[in-house]
Amino acid sequence: MRDLHTYFFNRWGVTKAVDGVSFSLREGETLGIVGESGCGKTMTALSLLRLIPKPAARIVSGEIILDGEDIVPKSDNEMREMRGRKISMILQDPQTSLNPVFTIGNQLKEALATHQRTDRKDMVSRTIDALRNVRVAAPESRLDDFPHQMSGGMKQRVLGAIAISSSPKVIIADEPTTALDVTIQLQYLQLLKDIQAETGLAIIFITHDFGIVARMCDRVAVMYAGRIVEDADVRELFNQPSHPYTQALMASVPQMDRTDRLFAIDGQPPALYALPNGCRFAERCSHAKDICRREYPPRIEIDQDHITHCWMLTPDWDNQPEESASQQQAVE
Repeated sequence: MRDLHTYFFNRWGVTKAVDGVSFSLREGETLGIVGESGCGKTMTALSLLRLIPKPAARIVSGEIILDGEDIVPKSDNEMREMRGRKISMILQDPQTSLNPVFTIGNQLKEALATHQRTDRKDMVSRTIDALRNVRVAAPESRLDDFPHQMSGGMKQRVLGAIAISSSPKVIIADEPTTALDVTIQLQYLQLLKDIQAETGLAIIFITHDFGIVARMCDRVAVMYAGRIVEDADVRELFNQPSHPYTQALMASVPQMDRTDRLFAIDGQPPALYALPNGCRFAERCSHAKDICRREYPPRIEIDQDHITHCWMLTPDWDNQPEESASQQQAVE
């Protein structure tokens, strides 16, 4: 993804949901995207699939290069051929993602039939194999079940079966464990890792849980107010978080040995229809100076695979003037 901008146009103005997002994903790699609710994670994923809500939302500019092809200019018919075959998505809530009036078998067959032309007998066999691949017990007897007859964990496995049924190269998992209890979460995460090891699948994992990030991801992109503020190897990010927002997020994670008051980030993210000119985290950052509110920080390469956007890491940071008292009062 190169400098992608996805905006909403409505009567109140322009909402910049995705405002210049860039990242790369290699074969067999897992990229985690983390950040507060409303920061643009899901809209980035929907932009990748070209499933943004029209006519209000539009991809204004940028490129999405998937397997050597830019998918932004492709027609709706061309995208239908690519979804499922090259890129798929596992949605957050299995209860609302599956159609309650169709059986599990019918919904899986529909996904398979979209990209694979085969006879009815072979289609049933492929459907059973798809359920078996996601470790659904006795898959033959599950084909005629409706979604309400399955547990949350089983429904999430069915969503996974639909997503990987046509052997895509990329899967987007949008908080797939939110509706699951802790034990089932662990099983589901291990299932995704096993499938990835077998197929070389690339995964984009959207989550709020840093524990899941540490377990699942190779690299992490931290989003804030429509932009990625830090992108690093997962070990590098945990050992050396560089952006103040990343540091604040990690400080907010509860720890078993902590007995004092939990850390919280003061303030609220800016409205996406009235974004500031400078750093979008400046209003909540204890290190902010005058330049932070005037100009957006440049791209800083801390290491080969560690990139951030923060004025504090520029060479002349110590020489930057502090905010005046009147500016601080205006902010307050």
